[in-house]
Amino acid sequence: MLSTGNPEYPPYLWRDPDDENRLIGANADFVQAIGKEIGIPVEVRYLGPWGRVQEEAKLGRVDLLAGAFLTLPRFDYMDYVYPAFRETSTVIWVRKGGKVRYKKWSDLTGKSGVTVINNSFGEEFDRYAKESLRISTVATLEQALAILNLGRADYLIYEETPGLAIAAKNQITSLQAVYPAITNENLYLTVPHKSPCNTADIRSRLAKAMYKLDKQKVMDKLLETNMELWRKQHAK
Repeated sequence: MLSTGNPEYPPYLWRDPDDENRLIGANADFVQAIGKEIGIPVEVRYLGPWGRVQEEAKLGRVDLLAGAFLTLPRFDYMDYVYPAFRETSTVIWVRKGGKVRYKKWSDLTGKSGVTVINNSFGEEFDRYAKESLRISTVATLEQALAILNLGRADYLIYEETPGLAIAAKNQITSLQAVYPAITNENLYLTVPHKSPCNTADIRSRLAKAMYKLDKQKVMDKLLETNMELWRKQHAK
C-alpha cells in the first residue's frame, strides 16, 4: 500500500533528510504498524505539498492518507477509518512571563494576535475572532513564532504539537502553550474511493487494527520517540 500525507507537519510527518522521497514521523510509523497488523506492507512516500496530496487522493494514486481531519467535502472522494488515531489541540501560545493571562476567549480582547494564513479554528471561534479580536497572519509558523518571541504580537494561535516541534527546531524556549484549547480535532486514516485497496475486506481489517492499536495507546509512544528524533535532527 502506498501512503502519504502532509509533509510539513512534524512530529506527525516530515521529509526524511536522508531520502527526500520518503516521509517519516509518528504518522508514518503508525501506518506501518497498521500494515503489519493487516499483513500488507505500507510504503510512506513524499508526493508533494498537502494540496497536491489531496489531488492525488482524488485520483486514486495513493492508497492511504496518514492523517486527515474530517471535513464534509472529503467524504466525496475518500472513506474514513474509525476510530480516529489522534486528537490534536489548537491552543494559544504566549511568552513566558508576558502580559497575557488566558482562560477564556474574551481575555484576548485588546491584545494583538498572530497566526498562519488560511488557518481556521472552528466556525464559532472564527466568527468571534472576526468580530472581537485583532489577529494578523503570516505565511509560515516559523515567522509567527519569531514575531511572538520578539514581542511584536501578544499571542499566537496554532496547533500544540507542531508548534512545539518548530519551536524546538528554532531553539525557542521562551514561549508556552496555555489552556483551555481553542479547538480539538481528530486525525484519521483515510482510504481514497479510487484506490484499488478500497475494498470492504481491507477497510474492515484496517478498522480492527486501528481499534487494537488505539487501545494499546501506540500513538502516544510514537509521538514521544518522533519528537525526540525531530529534536536530534535539528540540534545545532
